[in-house]
Amino acid sequence: MEEIDLLIVGGGVVGLACASAAARPGRTVCLLERHPRFGIETSTHNSGVIHAGIYYPPGSLKAALSVEGKEALYRFCARYEVPHRRCGKLIVAGPDDDIASLETLQARARANGVEDLALLDEAGLKRLEPHVRGSAALWSPSTGIVEAEALVRALRDAAERVDAALLPASELLEAKPGSERIEVRTTAERIAARAVVNAAGLDADVVSEMLGGQRFRIYPCRGEYAELIGPSQQLVSRPVYPMPAPTGEHLGIHVTPTTWGGVTIGPTIHYQDDKQDHERDRLPVEAFVESTRQLLPEVRPGDLRIGSTGIRAKLSEDPGAFSDFLIGLDPHQPRLIQAAGIDSPGLTACLAIARRVGMLADEVLDDVAAGPDRHSPQEERHHVFFPTDGKE
Repeated sequence: MEEIDLLIVGGGVVGLACASAAARPGRTVCLLERHPRFGIETSTHNSGVIHAGIYYPPGSLKAALSVEGKEALYRFCARYEVPHRRCGKLIVAGPDDDIASLETLQARARANGVEDLALLDEAGLKRLEPHVRGSAALWSPSTGIVEAEALVRALRDAAERVDAALLPASELLEAKPGSERIEVRTTAERIAARAVVNAAGLDADVVSEMLGGQRFRIYPCRGEYAELIGPSQQLVSRPVYPMPAPTGEHLGIHVTPTTWGGVTIGPTIHYQDDKQDHERDRLPVEAFVESTRQLLPEVRPGDLRIGSTGIRAKLSEDPGAFSDFLIGLDPHQPRLIQAAGIDSPGLTACLAIARRVGMLADEVLDDVAAGPDRHSPQEERHHVFFPTDGKE
């Protein structure tokens, strides 16, 4: 049986970021990913937006970690040459929308620490996006886009640089929780870990129960996308969102350019039981026409084709309810750190989540003295920390 300090279950952007953020000189870190490749579930099946932190209730983890994480993510992408663009975003009020709702949204963002939003009238909107229809808009200059697949590769490489053992195609099969360590059996080997991070995404509820942690349920929520094709891809140059629903977390079907020149339309929202079903009963492309034309009236049905799908890990089955990230020490299993229910803005917040998880790992492993701000330059290869204060 292999004995290690820290085991991370889940090789998406959060798990990979945790592998680096929790690394310390002399600490053994191992990451399990059941798929042959890292990040092939939710991490790379989303809009690829770097969120500013506008929508989430003040005081929530989603608000705090989005604001903290976006700047860390921009620095990380620049340092490791991950394709990204700080292009800004528009939240557009349609002809029937109340402009006061944009002001309310701006006030919420300001309470979250997002100070750079600006209200635009119709003329201001047209100056930025001439083809977008709207009576007014909220302009978010710190929003951006990122190539998720490249981000996964960069996070994998960062984890390898700090000597984390990354084990793809290694599924967690069973676990034996104990007071001093947690023993697990995978498809390849047995491991005894002094602490475990649950970053298992869609299966975080199953993993938590297996490890003797708190019980909760992950509700899989599928989002479908369409894509613009041909000359219509030139109609928009930055993410454009409709006004969000007054309650819940669904931001509406939005238009999002990609770093490689495409434009996605979506996602939709559909709760389902199957955590792996991406394709059954797909919506026809016609289902995206009306919502696309509300923002881009020049788009015609022939300008759209069916795109990808993604499944989000929700902690609530109510689309009208807000559910926050679940991050912290487990109340039932003291050697388990939860990083669960990471839906949007999880991509944006992944480095900030990992920073928090790294500090929790120090607490569990009684290693605070070797904490994140106490490493020397010669230990750089053993510790890739994701700063939030602008320092590298």
